[in-house]
Amino acid sequence: MSLVRVTNFSISLDGFGAGEPQSFEAPFGHAGHKLHQWMFATWQDDAPFNVDLAFAKRWDVGFGAEIMGANKFGPPGWQDDADWRGWWGEVPPFHTPTYVLTHRPRASMEMEGGTTFHFLDASPEEALAVAKEAAGDLDVRIGGGSSTLRDYLAAGLVDQAHLVVVPILIGHGTRLWDGLEALEETYAIEATSSSTGVTHLSLTRRSTGPA
Repeated sequence: MSLVRVTNFSISLDGFGAGEPQSFEAPFGHAGHKLHQWMFATWQDDAPFNVDLAFAKRWDVGFGAEIMGANKFGPPGWQDDADWRGWWGEVPPFHTPTYVLTHRPRASMEMEGGTTFHFLDASPEEALAVAKEAAGDLDVRIGGGSSTLRDYLAAGLVDQAHLVVVPILIGHGTRLWDGLEALEETYAIEATSSSTGVTHLSLTRRSTGPA
């Protein structure tokens, strides 16, 4: 049975997945790349095999489709640029059908390496139904950003989520936790600390409610 999963989604201690204002020059706003330094370190050839690397290696394992919000695909206003093809160049790292949620859909874009971007004006449930059909027996990844992930968590549509709490305070931006009070009643939560200072949270949807 395929699952709906989140992998390697970084947030600050105060729950922000991005700062503001987001732009072409600053995709994560005033937060810069501070939220992702832990992951960049795992990309180095001499990266030690630690907790961070073990989680990072699972980012793209077992997925047949991805859903992302409009702000992950591009900076504010990308819908007005007919030539915008995403942040990742001609060979995006997803290698699956990838569904971008936007109120201004455009024609699908087939990229190199197996990624095709499809643009949907749809509810979380509607987009998930389309992505599941495309993924077949494989899993669907909810790729972010924070508002998209929040919507899927609030609806109870995520089976497993891996969140990485980075020990910095951002103060303002796009916050994940708003409206998710008592999330622990829906999801069992396990925390794994890393020597690098980040904490990996593994959320698994409960089948029968709180234990």
